[in-house]
Amino acid sequence: MSKIIGAETTVKVETHPRGKMIAYWSVTLLLAAAVMLSGIGQLMKYGGNLELVTNLGYPLYVLTILGIWKVLGAIALVMPGFPRLKEWVHTGIFFLMTGAALSHTFANDYGTYGFYIILPLSYAALNIASWALRPMSRKL
Repeated sequence: MSKIIGAETTVKVETHPRGKMIAYWSVTLLLAAAVMLSGIGQLMKYGGNLELVTNLGYPLYVLTILGIWKVLGAIALVMPGFPRLKEWVHTGIFFLMTGAALSHTFANDYGTYGFYIILPLSYAALNIASWALRPMSRKL
């Protein structure tokens, strides 16, 4: 008499609510677009970037360095894979934006209605939201 013993296989399937996924991609794409456009503006030395940097006392080559980092970071945020790189990008954006807000604060350069403080802090908040909403495939 033959006896077949079946093995039970358990597969862990990632369930990510659709609303949370939509929120993640909305926030992340908004953040990536803002960082990308800001980086391109800095690389092109477009708009008030020269004035902002000189008012803060930084050398002009800082625009090139920050612009390159921002463009590469925005690309890394939206490309698939590389979860460790994404962690570093989120960390970099957080330090970049909070550092910008602090630089303006210490230089008493608040902008109209505190715009130079509020804008980078709102980008830092978007960054935190993107990091918190990320799916399991983008976590370490």
